[in-house]
Amino acid sequence: MTASTRATPHIAGDPALLSPRQRELVALAAELGRTRFAPRAAVHDRDATFPVENLRDLRDSGLLALCVPAQRGGLGADFTAAMLVVAEIGRHCGATALSFNMHASATLWAGPVADALDLTPAERADQEAHRAIHFERIVRHGKLYAQPFSEGGAASAGKAPWGTLAKKVEGGYLVNGRKLFATLAGVADYYGVLCTLDTPGASQRDALYLAVPADSPGVSVGGEWDPLGMRATVSRDLLLKDVFVRDNARLLPEGRYFEATQRCPYMFATLAATYMGIAQAAYDFTVQYLRAELPGMPPVQRRMYPTKQLAVAQMRIMLEQARALFLQTAQNAQPDPDAEARLRLLAGHYTVMESANALCALAIRTCGGASMLKSLPLERLYRDSRCGSLMLPWTAELCLDQLGRDGLYDPGEGDEVIE
Repeated sequence: MTASTRATPHIAGDPALLSPRQRELVALAAELGRTRFAPRAAVHDRDATFPVENLRDLRDSGLLALCVPAQRGGLGADFTAAMLVVAEIGRHCGATALSFNMHASATLWAGPVADALDLTPAERADQEAHRAIHFERIVRHGKLYAQPFSEGGAASAGKAPWGTLAKKVEGGYLVNGRKLFATLAGVADYYGVLCTLDTPGASQRDALYLAVPADSPGVSVGGEWDPLGMRATVSRDLLLKDVFVRDNARLLPEGRYFEATQRCPYMFATLAATYMGIAQAAYDFTVQYLRAELPGMPPVQRRMYPTKQLAVAQMRIMLEQARALFLQTAQNAQPDPDAEARLRLLAGHYTVMESANALCALAIRTCGGASMLKSLPLERLYRDSRCGSLMLPWTAELCLDQLGRDGLYDPGEGDEVIE
C-alpha cells in the first residue's frame, strides 16, 4: 500500500485561525509529543511511573515557562495557546498533559487571574514580589509546580472550606492536612496547596493558595497508586504535618482564591484540554488502523466496509462538536462571565469530557478486538478518557446539576409552596 500523503490533523482544526505565535507553540508540543512522549507512554502506563524524561524535555524546550509572561523570561502564552498546547500533548500522552496542565495552571492563577482581581495597592505589591519568585524558579531553575486540591469531600466540589488548615505564625504559616489524588506526588518541586486559614468561623472566603516546597520538613507522600487510567500521573496522597511555609509562598493574596474562582471559573476548564487531545488521538488511531497505516501493522485495510465508514463519520461529527466548544471556551475565556457564558462554559467542559470517552469506546467497537491489545495505544486512551468525567470540581454529574439549576432558576429564586 502506498503511504498516505495527507497532513496530520491540527488540534485546532484550522491552524489558520491561530496567531503565528500560537501555531509555533503548538508545533513545538506536537514535535515533543510525537518523537518523545508517545514512544514512552506505554511503559509508564504499565508500570504506573511518572515519565521524568518528559519533564526533562519540557524543561529543555522552555515549555515549563509556557504561561510565564515574556517580561519575566517566559514564553508568554495566552490562554488559548496554553489550552491547545496541553491538548496537543494529550493526544500523545494523556498523563503528561494532565500533569503539565497542573503546573501551567499555577502560573495562570498567579499571573493573569491575579491581574483580574481588585487588589489593594499593598496586595498588588505583595503579589508582584511573590510571583516574581515563583516565575524565576520556573524560568531559571526549571522547577515544577503541582496543584493538589482534592480532599475527598465537599471542599473539592467547591461547596465547603478546605479541610487542610494553615495557621498564621511568625513569617508564614503552619500547614496541616492531607490531599488525595495529588498529581505529580513525589516528583514536583512545589505543591500548590489549597487550604483554609485557621481562624474561628473560617469560611470558603478564607482560602489560601500556597506553594509548599516538596523538601519541607513534614511533607510526605504515601498511599498506593494502581488506578484504571492516568496511571503515569502518579497521583498518590500528599501528607502535610506541621509544615512551615513562608509568607512569600502565596500564589495569590491571602483570602483571594475564592474570589478568583468566582470571577474566573474558566480556570477549571483547563482540565478539559487533556481530554480534547485524547479525543483527537482516538479518531487519529481509528483512521490509521482502518487504512492499515499503523507502524508494524499488517497491510490489511478495513476501510471498505460501510459499517466502518459510518462509524468514522459519527466519530468525526463528535470530534468536531467537542472541538468547537473547546475552542469557544479557550477563545472566550475572560473574567466575570455572565450567566449565559457560565452555562456555555459548563456545557463545553461536559461535552469534551464525555465525548472523549465516547469516541474511544466507538473506536474500540469499530477497530475490533485487535485494537484492545496493549501493544497499541487505544486501550490506554480508553482508560485515560474515562477519568475525565470524574475530575473535581467539575465532574460530569456536577456539570449537569449546575446546568439544570442555573438554566431554570435565576439567582435567589426558589420554588413556590404547593398546597
